[in-house]
Amino acid sequence: MIERTVTIRNRAGMHARPAALLVKTASGFASQIYLEKDNERVNGKSIMGVITLGATYNSQLVIIADGPDEAKAVDAIEKLFENRFEEE
Repeated sequence: MIERTVTIRNRAGMHARPAALLVKTASGFASQIYLEKDNERVNGKSIMGVITLGATYNSQLVIIADGPDEAKAVDAIEKLFENRFEEE
């Protein structure tokens, strides 16, 4: 299992478009993927789960992946955050 903390840097936060991009990316991996914010954990492959976190600008999230491709999954998802979901 791998855990990595990321910060939301896109001004609009985790709204529908970045959530959909995150879920699409996460769904491409066999590993189980979760996002955690303030002790609330959701399935990273569920758009409704991701949106319900209510993650806004500068929120910190923990990416948790467990499975055969967990390292690649965490790296790919972290890259989305680093690139601000290509919004800016």
